[in-house]
Amino acid sequence: MQRMLYLVNMKISNLSLESTRSKFIVLILFFVLLMASFLGSLLLGYIKTSWIDLMNTYGNYSESTAHIIIKTSRMPRALTALFIGASLSLSGALMQTLTKNPMASPGLLGVNSGAAFFMVFAYSYFPQFTQNHIMLFSFGGAALAVVLVYTLAGGMRGSIQTFDLTLAGAAVSAFFISFTQVILFKDQKTMEEVLFWLTGSVEGRSMDVLFNVIPFMAAAWLICFILSNRLNIFSLGEEMAKGLGLNTDFLKIQMILLVVLLAGASVAVAGPIGLVGLIIPHLTRFLVGSEFKWAIPYNMVLGSIFLLLADIGSRFIIFPKEVPVGAVTAIIGAPFFIYIARKAENRS
Repeated sequence: MQRMLYLVNMKISNLSLESTRSKFIVLILFFVLLMASFLGSLLLGYIKTSWIDLMNTYGNYSESTAHIIIKTSRMPRALTALFIGASLSLSGALMQTLTKNPMASPGLLGVNSGAAFFMVFAYSYFPQFTQNHIMLFSFGGAALAVVLVYTLAGGMRGSIQTFDLTLAGAAVSAFFISFTQVILFKDQKTMEEVLFWLTGSVEGRSMDVLFNVIPFMAAAWLICFILSNRLNIFSLGEEMAKGLGLNTDFLKIQMILLVVLLAGASVAVAGPIGLVGLIIPHLTRFLVGSEFKWAIPYNMVLGSIFLLLADIGSRFIIFPKEVPVGAVTAIIGAPFFIYIARKAENRS
């Protein structure tokens, strides 16, 4: 089996030295852009800050306004955008590979709606919960939604069909969305508290909340790299993958669990930030193809850049006020979504 996986992977990754080198160089350039975007997130905003302020914040902290803003607001915000952008993008790539649907995203498994319902439920019925408790509650809701989708799609019977998965995801999402709206309609105070989160935002998140989910994200990133050969084979087509000896049902379960870890943790922290998991996987495939050895790092780097730049833009669209970053990604992603939908329609 291992020998077969190796031979198929060599066919998929039969790249010349020059093309491999170019992909590596471009990845390094994107990494430099990522660092620039991260620094921009630390320095740009309503309160003016400089390089000197940034260096003194971590070398000669004086509790000035600039130092407090950078340390307690912008650094957690930038790190949150970096980790969540990478995770959402990678989870989107997994979903599109799993469903063979170019318009698939983590929301297809009910991750967003499940997390949103449990978040709203916690705010309304457990006001004594801390932010960490609510985040974990929301993460549990995302996981529960995926379990329901998996069960309804026939996963317990030993096989998962893509069409059944899509229908089950739509049904579970509608279920959780309807109950979320009921709670918000009954509890105006809860609606005011969670409205910003429901739109998707990286603002106001503490380092503690982010550190709680980083182990889940990091574990999922590592597992994706370990499974990259098998993901390459699966992307060739399920029937071909089965013919090559791959246990596709088990791999599907692994992919679903990875989406839970990546998207569930992201939504629990920042809310349902849409279209990152749709746009970036398409851009990655355009740049480096579908080979996961390259697609994984490209998705992570480009996803982080995209969300960092979107967050910077959210600070200036209606300056001096801010809008949730989820609204900015929706504005950017809506035309792209229409383009992908029209392209898929023309192919059919």
